[in-house]
Amino acid sequence: MSRDEQLKERWEFLVKKLSAQFSDGDPLELDGIVYLVGVQELGNFHRKFKKDEKVNLMHIAICRLLEPYGYYDFDFFDEDGWPHYTIKEQLPPLKAGEQSVLMKEALVNYFMEKEYIT
Repeated sequence: MSRDEQLKERWEFLVKKLSAQFSDGDPLELDGIVYLVGVQELGNFHRKFKKDEKVNLMHIAICRLLEPYGYYDFDFFDEDGWPHYTIKEQLPPLKAGEQSVLMKEALVNYFMEKEYIT
């Protein structure tokens, strides 16, 4: 099986599993899954977030997801428990499709690392 086919299968499985757990039957989209990673990384599961906090959660998730690729480094937790990252290397310019594949791969790797999927 090619790497692309394996990623596609794992991605579809991840979407199905997360959607069953966190959605009312509608498949979660990429942004929704990134948001879940942000909440997971913050570790504050049972509260409502304001709009600007939701944007920050997405940023946390993207930093965490791209950290293994060498783009970000974890720096510290602030007094409110929010993680902060520093940029190690700028992301190269990516087309929308390439960006989507990178994020899907990073998400699959993240959930495999967390042993949510195999």
